[in-house]
Amino acid sequence: MSEQVVTRAADPAFINLAEIKSNVDESTTINIANGIQKLEFYESILQDSIRATIVFNDSGDSISGKTAVDGLPIVGQEEVKLKFKDNNEKQIEVTMYVNKVTPFLDESTKSVVKLDLVSKEYILNEKIRVAERFNGKISDHITKILTTPTYFDTEKDADDIEVTQNTYNFIGNNRKPFYILNWLSQKAVPDGGKEQTAGFLLYETTEGYHFKSIDWLMDKDKNEPAKSLIYTNSPGEELPAGYDIRILQYEKDNRVNVHSKLSLGAYDTRIVTFNPFDCYYEVLTGSADNTTGSEENAASGATHAIKHGGKKLPTMNKDFDREGDKKNFSRTTYFYLDTGSLPDGTGEGQEQQQLQKSKEENFQYKAIANQSIRRYNQLYSSKMTVTIPGDFSLHIGNSLFVDVPKSTKANDDEVNKEDGGLYIIVDLCHFLSGKGTYTKLNLVRDSVGREGNHSSRS
Repeated sequence: MSEQVVTRAADPAFINLAEIKSNVDESTTINIANGIQKLEFYESILQDSIRATIVFNDSGDSISGKTAVDGLPIVGQEEVKLKFKDNNEKQIEVTMYVNKVTPFLDESTKSVVKLDLVSKEYILNEKIRVAERFNGKISDHITKILTTPTYFDTEKDADDIEVTQNTYNFIGNNRKPFYILNWLSQKAVPDGGKEQTAGFLLYETTEGYHFKSIDWLMDKDKNEPAKSLIYTNSPGEELPAGYDIRILQYEKDNRVNVHSKLSLGAYDTRIVTFNPFDCYYEVLTGSADNTTGSEENAASGATHAIKHGGKKLPTMNKDFDREGDKKNFSRTTYFYLDTGSLPDGTGEGQEQQQLQKSKEENFQYKAIANQSIRRYNQLYSSKMTVTIPGDFSLHIGNSLFVDVPKSTKANDDEVNKEDGGLYIIVDLCHFLSGKGTYTKLNLVRDSVGREGNHSSRS
């Protein structure tokens, strides 16, 4: 079991370093750590960059009788080195860059300033374009854009890239790197998932870049729970055995808006394809319920079992099912198949290789497109927001096991079999101020029902 995070971890923590380097003279720096009123550090699975905001007192004698903003000066793109740790001695150390400067209070002798900080790649993204042709696996394209000198050439760890099953050839068309990376994520299939599931997420944490399928994130065997959290009706009692953190604040949000989910195609979809190579027109339906199968899945013979955080997808009213497999859908997508588009071939006999592949689809829409749509729109089916004492070991993409009390007349701590279980961190904020140190988490999963059991309970 991991180290427990006790309630005293919410006491004010220490900011070791907040050093800003001048753009004008790189040898000129200033450490504003002692003047910081508030620091908020963010990670989000739907954003391309880690972010932070700093609110600090900028005294009039910081640099040569001037404030830091005027004396350094701070105008944007300045390098900022941050070091701060929680009360369990877990330290975050990152290098970020000023994206925006906002004065809150501006007087002759002092001022209060807010700095918005982002990662280096977030700013570089506006100065780089992807123009070349790419051949091969999507996971290889992700690694190339992140690590090669032509593009981001990131110094951060970019080894946590899940290998994709499918290949895809494309030309960048002068798009920005993050646009290409997120666009490719929608087309990627995890190993063994063809015809059944698709959809990846690219995200940054303090540990580097990650490229993971939604199925991997929901697989408790691969993405083992980092911590076990509990929210009880008796907050003063000792933390129950087997749990790592007590939840200080808890809010549940059922995200299943039926009309919205149906219009987005979260459960049942139809795909209409036209092949300009032979003018073949095809209509297929697909279902998110991989236990019953569909025309798409039955034809493939795929054995991949879709991973869910809970026991099952929400059960919908059968009265709204249309009779016949080809009629039961809520969203239709239309695609021209890209048969013969950008066939690859190398070395001697390249033309012959390309000719042999001229009848193949570059991207297999029928096996991937709607499966990806369904998977993304299932991800936020259940959501809870929790606040815990500051724990800087947690990151977006981590899975957590959460138990909350069942709503009963008796004020007991019997666990909720519907809301408890495995969740994924999709948004994270570490908050540090003179009042305390907290971590706020948005947790989601694609299904309902408490799957599995905590080790301390029978």
